[in-house]
Amino acid sequence: MRQSVNDLDRAGFTAIYLNVWSRGTTFHRSNFAPVEPPLQKAGLALDPICTLSREGHARDMKVVPWFEYGLMEPDDAEVVKQHPEWVLTRANGNPVMKMHGNHKRVWLNPSHPEVRARFIGLVIEVIKRCQMDGLQLDDHFAWPVELGYDPYTVALYKQETGASPPRDYSNRFWMKWRRRQLTGLLRELRQALVKEKLPVHISLAPGPFRFAYNNWLQDWELWTVGKLIDELVVQNYAYSLKGFAKDLDQPALRKARQWGLPVHIGVLAGFAKRTTPMPVLAEKVRLAVERGHGVIYFYWEGLWGQHAGKEGGLQRLGRFKQMHGNKN
Repeated sequence: MRQSVNDLDRAGFTAIYLNVWSRGTTFHRSNFAPVEPPLQKAGLALDPICTLSREGHARDMKVVPWFEYGLMEPDDAEVVKQHPEWVLTRANGNPVMKMHGNHKRVWLNPSHPEVRARFIGLVIEVIKRCQMDGLQLDDHFAWPVELGYDPYTVALYKQETGASPPRDYSNRFWMKWRRRQLTGLLRELRQALVKEKLPVHISLAPGPFRFAYNNWLQDWELWTVGKLIDELVVQNYAYSLKGFAKDLDQPALRKARQWGLPVHIGVLAGFAKRTTPMPVLAEKVRLAVERGHGVIYFYWEGLWGQHAGKEGGLQRLGRFKQMHGNKN
């Protein structure tokens, strides 16, 4: 872990976003969710999140916990079995969504007070124990637009509006109502950070605006203007440079520069069998920077690790040092 942080530091990186919540498990001791099985087997004394936080801070790097899964859970997670009333469903009662290939996932209900308390607890405990610099949410901190027909949501909607939810999940009023529930959780999380006297710095890494709202009910334009987030990291994983540049010029992203918060572009360095060659990566960075944005790479193994591709780790590490070696 120390060597990894050393490499990042020497290559000019100024921040590390650590995945602390994925596949329904944590990478640290938690009172709210089970620990990732390989870590449980290796021994919790390893404590990778707090260790990496200390190593990063020793090099003046910002260290941020990334809650990758947000409100998403495997469909066979223990919390789903114990609390089926927390799970959002489609109009036909089916809660399962196929994600990242053929993986079966469900979403916990952001309007349910017990779901809110659990999620906020997940966030607070690791920031407090490992002394971290805020948190990052991404596109899984969401309410999938097809969902919302579970008994709890239907009852709450009827209580507030006097009517049943429209069968058309793309009905604009119905979308807006659910978006407000998700926004309520974000606001409650922010208030909890203030109450606990922890760093109030929420980074959000959504997709392009129209896709994020129409599919996940993430209104990151409203959240930005309403000062509910402090950093915007818009994912741009387009294959081609033309597609990448097009997404950089979306209207909401152009407006975001005027809103007074840091705006970065999430660039795919490498993942599984898809590795971005360094010349293409360098050009994507140039396109982002010339528009006034910073860059965050997804993810560590794709920089110069196991997903370094044909170029190999040593060559890619050298190129990153050339690109970012002088921190600013």
